[in-house]
Amino acid sequence: MTQLTFVYGTMASGKSIEILKVAHNYEVQGRKPMLLTSALDDRTNVGEISSRIGLKQDAGIIHATDDLFEMVAGQAEQPAIVLIDEAQFMTREQVMQLAHIVDDLDIPVMAFGLKNDFSNHLFPGSEALLIFADKLEEMKTLDSFGTKKATMNLRIHDGKPVYEGEQIEIGGDEAYLPVSRYHYYHPDEVAIAARFRKQN
Repeated sequence: MTQLTFVYGTMASGKSIEILKVAHNYEVQGRKPMLLTSALDDRTNVGEISSRIGLKQDAGIIHATDDLFEMVAGQAEQPAIVLIDEAQFMTREQVMQLAHIVDDLDIPVMAFGLKNDFSNHLFPGSEALLIFADKLEEMKTLDSFGTKKATMNLRIHDGKPVYEGEQIEIGGDEAYLPVSRYHYYHPDEVAIAARFRKQN
C-alpha cells in the first residue's frame, strides 16, 4: 500500500544514512528514487544529503515557496519513491502536498527529520507529518552521556548548553547533542566542555 511515512529521530540517529540506503536499494532494483532536501541545510553543500560516515548524494532543493506536488508531477519520468531529508523544515502546506503525491499520484513518500527542536517544541513540518503521515517510524540512538534512549536535542554554544534562541540554527555535532530527558535537564557540563575543547 502506498503510504506517507515520517521517519523521525534526534540528531545523530542515522536518518541521512537511512535515506541514502533506501535510495540505493531502489536504484539497485532499477527503480528511480527522487531525493529532496531543504535549502536551509548548508552544513555541507546545499542540495546534498550527507551522512556523518561520509556517504553523500545530490538531491533536489526544497524552498518554503515550492509546490512539492507540482515538482513531482512535473518529472519527465515518474519516480518510484520520493525521499525527503530535513523534513522538519517543510511547511504544513508542503506536507499536505506530500499527502496528495501519495493519494493522487500513487507514489510512496518517506520524509526523514527531527520531531522536536532544541527547546522541545515541534517543528511546523514535523507537527504536520505527525498528523497526516500514514506511518510513523522512530530511529533510535543513545544518550550522549549514558545508556538511555536519546529523545531530545541539546544545543551547545561555546561549550555550554543553550535553552533559548531561534528555532532554526543549522549545525552538526559541534552544535547539538542527542540526549535523554534526564540529561537534557541535567547535562554533564564537564563532559560537554571536554568534547568542545577536542573539537577545537
